[in-house]
Amino acid sequence: MEWSACLDEYEKLVIRMTTPRVVIDNAVCPKATVVKVDSARKHGILLEAVQVLTDLNLSIKKAYISSDGRWFMDVFHVTDLNGNKLTDKSVINYIEQSLVTSHYGRKIGSNGLTALELTGTDRVGLLSEVFAVLADLQCNVVDAKVWTHNGRIASLMFVKDCNSGSPIEDTQQIDRIEARLRNVLKGDNDIRSAKTMVSMAVTHTERRLHQMMFADRDYERNPILQPSGDSPVVTVQNWVERGYSVVNVQCRDRTKLLFDVVCTLTDMEYIVFHATIKTSGDRAYLEFYIRHTDGTPISSEPERQRVIQCLQAAVERRASEGVRLELCTLDRQCLLADVTRTFRENGLNVTRAEISTTRDMALNVFYVTDAIGNAADPKLIESVRQKIGMSSLKVKELPPLVYHQEAEREDQTAGVAGTVLLSLGSLVKRNLYHLGLIRSHS
Repeated sequence: MEWSACLDEYEKLVIRMTTPRVVIDNAVCPKATVVKVDSARKHGILLEAVQVLTDLNLSIKKAYISSDGRWFMDVFHVTDLNGNKLTDKSVINYIEQSLVTSHYGRKIGSNGLTALELTGTDRVGLLSEVFAVLADLQCNVVDAKVWTHNGRIASLMFVKDCNSGSPIEDTQQIDRIEARLRNVLKGDNDIRSAKTMVSMAVTHTERRLHQMMFADRDYERNPILQPSGDSPVVTVQNWVERGYSVVNVQCRDRTKLLFDVVCTLTDMEYIVFHATIKTSGDRAYLEFYIRHTDGTPISSEPERQRVIQCLQAAVERRASEGVRLELCTLDRQCLLADVTRTFRENGLNVTRAEISTTRDMALNVFYVTDAIGNAADPKLIESVRQKIGMSSLKVKELPPLVYHQEAEREDQTAGVAGTVLLSLGSLVKRNLYHLGLIRSHS
């Protein structure tokens, strides 16, 4: 009994030592709420912390990540989408609890729904065909996310049986659904195999979409699709003396940007030891000091090029192309099939979609372009709205990101796209200063 009690006390001590300590401070920064996380380091813990913040649609203005041995310290400067500090106590408490819980690895359940994963070659009207097949097979889409990039499409859909309202568990019915959808996704000339599968859906939805598109090799540039002038700039250099690979990303700022980049680095089995993230105007600058999980830096030119391609793809996948249309109406059978068929018949292509259902209401977002990827004619958009319902389908702009215009001297040294590498001592010292652990002597 005494030995058992000692073990119990030891386990409690380990839990206290390894559980993240979270401090949320509204006083230290005049423009943002500062979220500090201090925890034992483990692979994926940074991604889980960023995920908590981005799932709340918070804007990360600055971040400092510093890891020393088995411990790491992260500081995030966050605001809401209107550029305001976080003042709601319930939101602050939720962040604190979630950041502590993330240490144990949060799992996302399917909430009693069947999860369908789809990948294939994108084309105009494809989503309409997918929803028509599901409606014909008596499947009701309750939630879904659809991404397109570089001529490929990936979607994670949560469905239930229209008649019983239960998850679809009959193996013969599942086989029919997979076979029909696979035929639709293949089309006439799919040079890569289309894939459909029923998943357990225990991974964060957007992380799973990144994994699906990565596995589908969407990062391999299609020569027909030329990169736009605003494509992300990514550089990778090795810092031989310190044994790090230094990754710099410069691109247009947007919500969930940090999540997308960290998600890709994590799933490529890299560990972020130090990082500095800042925004200036509408631009974002991200610098990461990384190693493989075995402690080695990037070792070859092909690997360096692959990291560059994969990070560019990670940034581009969520970049919103087209007009944002929001559909809010009573949910009904075949609603998605009817709406997307109207898009297809009028030459509109869906580049991204977010489908959700709350009780009996459908709350859906579609990003649409014309058939060749250019901006859709406003007159055509209005015509489609009239056919679907002017009050139900509305043109909505994304909430504008609010930028702090003041240049901050300590951030000017953050390297971007080929700048001189910082010394590790300088980086750590600056991060410790922002963590509030040392004083500035300048």
